[in-house]
Amino acid sequence: MGTSVSVKDLTLQFGAITVLDKLNLDIGDGEFLVLLGSSGCGKSTLLNCIAGLLEPTDGQIFIKNRNVTWEEPKDRGIGMVFQSYALYPQMTVEKNLSFGLRIAGTPADEIARRVARAAEILQIGPLLKRKPAALSGGQRQRVAIGRALVRDVDVFLFDEPLSNLDAKLRSELRVEIKRLHQNLKNTMIYVTHDQIEALTLADRIAIMRNGVIQQLDDPMTIYNQPKNLYVAGFIGSPAMNFFKGEIVSSNGKQVFVCNGVEFSLDGYRATSGLTVGQKVVLGVRPEHIFVDETRDSGEFHDAVVDIEEPMGADNLLWLKHVGHVLSVRIAGNRRYQPGSHVRLSFDMSLASIFDQESELRI
Repeated sequence: MGTSVSVKDLTLQFGAITVLDKLNLDIGDGEFLVLLGSSGCGKSTLLNCIAGLLEPTDGQIFIKNRNVTWEEPKDRGIGMVFQSYALYPQMTVEKNLSFGLRIAGTPADEIARRVARAAEILQIGPLLKRKPAALSGGQRQRVAIGRALVRDVDVFLFDEPLSNLDAKLRSELRVEIKRLHQNLKNTMIYVTHDQIEALTLADRIAIMRNGVIQQLDDPMTIYNQPKNLYVAGFIGSPAMNFFKGEIVSSNGKQVFVCNGVEFSLDGYRATSGLTVGQKVVLGVRPEHIFVDETRDSGEFHDAVVDIEEPMGADNLLWLKHVGHVLSVRIAGNRRYQPGSHVRLSFDMSLASIFDQESELRI
C-alpha cells in the first residue's frame, strides 16, 4: 500500500504555545484514519494543517507524494466536511452541491454527472430541489458530505461531522460513512472525540494528547493493548478499572498486591519484565471481570454490589472491592440487588499492567 498523506516534522506554534511539536504521520492509500482525543489535543489543528487552513510553523505535508505545504486548499486535491453544515440557505441542494464546480468552470455535463453520482451514493436524489431549511440535520450533513464528494478528490477530511446530530442519527450516519469508504476506497481522515466513532470507523486510530500521538494502531490493538495509562483510560466506556499496587513474590511466584489483597498474574503476557518491588497499575476492562462464575483460575475476590445499571443487552454493575469502586459488564438477563455479595474473578490474559512512574505498558 502506497502513502496517500505524509506529515513530516510538523510544528505549529501560536506565539509561545506549541500546539503540534515535530509530529510525523503516514496515511496509506485508501486508509480510514481517525484522529481521536479530548478537546484541545491538537487533532483539528492537524487536520486544518493538512487542509491548508492553517500555516505550519515548521515541517512539511505531502499528498500523493506532492509537497503541498504552501499550496492553497483548493489545489491540494482534498474534500472537507465540517462540523457545521455550512450550506448556502438560498440555494437548493443541487445548487449547493454544484456551486464549487461551477465556480471552477467545470463543464455543465460533468457537473450533472458528479451531482447525480453523489446523490445516488448518499441517497439524497429526492432532496435535490429542496433548500436547506426544509431538510433535517442528518439530511443537511449528507448534503455537506456530497459537496465534498462531487470534487472527485483522493483525500477526504472530516472534522467532527456528526457531533451536531442526535444519538440515533449519529449512529445511522456512522454506518453511511463506513459504507461510503468501502464503496469509494478513498483515503479518509476523520477527527472526533467520540471513541465509539473511532472504534467503529477506523482502519487505524491515532490517539492524541497535547499535540503528541500517544498510540497509532488498529482499533482492537488500541483497545486490548494500550501503550500507556492515558490511552487505556481514554478508550472504553465505561473506562478500564485501575488498581494501584506493586509486584511481590508469593510462594515462588510474582503476584500483584493492592491494599493487602493478592491478585494472581497467571496468564498475563508482559511485553517486558515485571520485577519484585515494582510499583505498577493493574488495568482490567469491565467485560474481563466475571461475577459468580466458575473459572479455571480458582482465584476469587469478594465484592459488594453498589449500583446496578440495566442497559438492555448488558447490565452494568458498580461494585465495592478492596477500597475501589469497579464497573463490571454482565449479561442483561442477570440481575443483582444493591448490597448483594458476589465473587469476582479476573481474566489476566486480557489485563494491562503499567509502570506507575513512566505510565507505560509493561
